[in-house]
Amino acid sequence: MIIGTVTGEVYSTINHPFYDGKKLLIVEKARFDGTPSGDYLIAIDSVGAGVGQEVLVLDEGNGARQIVQSATAPLRSIIVGIIDEVTRNP
Repeated sequence: MIIGTVTGEVYSTINHPFYDGKKLLIVEKARFDGTPSGDYLIAIDSVGAGVGQEVLVLDEGNGARQIVQSATAPLRSIIVGIIDEVTRNP
């Protein structure tokens, strides 16, 4: 699982039919201390997340395909939660 912040949306006119009607979001990964890592990924939104929100991302293809209930989906990353609060112990 990855914690990150949604920084944008991806739009496409031509794509695999699986992506029709699905929202793709750009997520900037966070380090353990909460600072941006400079790395990002593109994930399908399954929870209604939006730009600026901190999210939890499952970045493992088989698990993501189980969530969308499709064994053949061309999918690796899926947003599975919107984070309300993170408590980090020193």
